Amino acid sequence: MDFKKAEEMLELCESNGISISQAMKMRECSKFETEEADIINRMQQAWKIMKESAISPTKTAVKSMGGLIGGEAKKLNDHRMAGDSIVGNLMSKAITYSMAVLEVNASMGLIVASPTAGSSGVLPGVMLALQEEYDISDDKIIDGLFNASAIGYLAMQNATISGAVGGCQAEVGVAAAMAASAATELMGGTPKECTYAASTVLMNMLGLICDPVLGLVEYPCQNRNASGAANALIAAEMALSGITQMIPLDEMLDCMYNVGRRLPVEFRETAKGGCAITPSACKLCDKCF
Repeated sequence: MDFKKAEEMLELCESNGISISQAMKMRECSKFETEEADIINRMQQAWKIMKESAISPTKTAVKSMGGLIGGEAKKLNDHRMAGDSIVGNLMSKAITYSMAVLEVNASMGLIVASPTAGSSGVLPGVMLALQEEYDISDDKIIDGLFNASAIGYLAMQNATISGAVGGCQAEVGVAAAMAASAATELMGGTPKECTYAASTVLMNMLGLICDPVLGLVEYPCQNRNASGAANALIAAEMALSGITQMIPLDEMLDCMYNVGRRLPVEFRETAKGGCAITPSACKLCDKCF
């Protein structure tokens, strides 16, 4: 029941008439010789942590260790609660929750790396927003997380999720691809449509560099998690509407990996390029160090 490529995963889904989440559960049980109840229990624990890290900063601002971020999620939540959102409840919640998780991460709180700590806000942000807006049960959300884990596994198997190797496209990009696929399944999409959504995200975020100010996973990381959540919802909407993707997920993963390896080292988490060397960022560096 194993698969190493998206094409193999889709063949498994089609031949057995199952979803991507079911295929991933079968793979995990077979690969690690465990019962489905055990892996579901572990995913439930992960979801509990995800929800807490997404919600708590919307009520009480959380200051990061580096002092670059803190309170953004509460501001966004207050803005929406006042009826001033211009993007609607679903999108507003998704970007708010995604930014909230980064506040928790940057303050040394408990988060779930999905797939990394620096991109940990995208998946819970999208999942929690969908749950609240569409009254989706925790059991269904767990299925969504297994779907997302399948996309993350494929990225790790065939490309990279490391900002130091492939830039932010490999961290937030893959996180958004995971969220897009999960959202598509949750809203009734087929396995192929899930891969369309994931591929679309990788295409839209192709070439995104990793340029942390002061070398900290705070800024612009938090903003990019919000951008990743928005990209995920856009891609899911496109896939669910019947828009197909010309480039399959396997090819987009290869493409993303090749682009990432060709990025200059300054754009791969070294804090020697991009936002990290702007005059304002350099002034912060002088002040702090």
